[in-house]
Amino acid sequence: MTTPSTQSIEKGTLGLELLLGTLTAFAPLSIDMYLPALPRIAEDLQSTAPAIQLTLASCFAGLALGQLFTGPLIDRFGRTRPLYAGLALYVLGSLGCALAPSASMLVAMRFVQALGGSVALVVPRAVVRDLWSGANAARTMSRLMLVMGVAPILAPLLGGMVLQYSGWRAIFVVLAAVGAVALAFVLKSLPETAPPHVGAQSMRSRMGALMKDPDFVGPALAGGFAQAGMFAYIAGSPFVFISLYGIPEEHFGWFFGVNAMGLIAVAQLNRKLVTHLPLHRLLRLALSLCVVAAVAVLAVAWTGFMGLWGIAVTLFFFVSAMGLVGPNAAAIALERHATRAGMASAALGALQFTAAAGASWAVSTFNNGTAMPMAGVMTAMALLAWLAAFFGLRARTRQQEAGEGAQAHGPRIVSSSSAP
Repeated sequence: MTTPSTQSIEKGTLGLELLLGTLTAFAPLSIDMYLPALPRIAEDLQSTAPAIQLTLASCFAGLALGQLFTGPLIDRFGRTRPLYAGLALYVLGSLGCALAPSASMLVAMRFVQALGGSVALVVPRAVVRDLWSGANAARTMSRLMLVMGVAPILAPLLGGMVLQYSGWRAIFVVLAAVGAVALAFVLKSLPETAPPHVGAQSMRSRMGALMKDPDFVGPALAGGFAQAGMFAYIAGSPFVFISLYGIPEEHFGWFFGVNAMGLIAVAQLNRKLVTHLPLHRLLRLALSLCVVAAVAVLAVAWTGFMGLWGIAVTLFFFVSAMGLVGPNAAAIALERHATRAGMASAALGALQFTAAAGASWAVSTFNNGTAMPMAGVMTAMALLAWLAAFFGLRARTRQQEAGEGAQAHGPRIVSSSSAP
């Protein structure tokens, strides 16, 4: 039965999607806005490029851990109250980053900032699952990516402008202001959509149910590894474009923004494709495209073919393919878990950002002044994503065959046991 709050949301779907997309954009905004400043931060804090890249790994780790705790909270206490607390923590963490006196303190404050921002990632996916399912959920996820995709376009450009006129610390002050404004809008405009609480099921039992579902595990791992490849690109691209190829800091955002536009365009194409092709087939196609594009990036990084433009073009195709991966992986993974949408959304995001933290750490650890660490990690993650989808499909097929076999034997068992 539809609750009054749900009815009011359905009347203002466009406004809801805009608000949810803005919340989902917190992660790319927080990550991408300070990317042009990474070389400057390393210089100002008298640190090294690999050490400053650890601020990205710290952010990914905070997003992963925070989402794991957020899932059970929003299933138990609703979607809105944990979101209020998370946005408040995000504001405090952003101000801590602005005041950080050293690289190690910046790493710590980025972790705190990410813990708060993680709630803004979990809640929108849970709200979508509260209200939609199947292809409708995939279409809604694609529309959220349209809003979310604006952040990677505008964030580096805005970050470059702030960096040019006010320094890198002002970037985090701007992020704190964005968090405060978002909190005000959520307090005013986001009703509660969570279904009635269905019992005190432990986090362990909820996670166990998810891990037994191949329709969750396969797409979640595939989406997580693919996103890790994306974040390897995010971690490595500032140093590749700015330090290796000499792109001015204020112009980096244009290269980054073009790739984000490709992701947006493909995500909106996905809204049409889901009406004609099964979600599982679309996901496998997208992951195959990611593998091809990542191998092309690796080949260009290895050979130096076409220099800057070789890297830029191949990265564009890789990032664009992600517009097919994210919405479909999320829709498939959440489809069968309406009663624990918070936990499922949290586990999905935690898998993604755990893999992202590892990918970012690998890029910083193997930094050798070339594009090879970035390209190599991207390729490894794309291959792992494809393999996860492949083995997830095999597990799903075996489970379906086992279910059909049990149904085929069921009537014979019942009739023999109930015979007079």
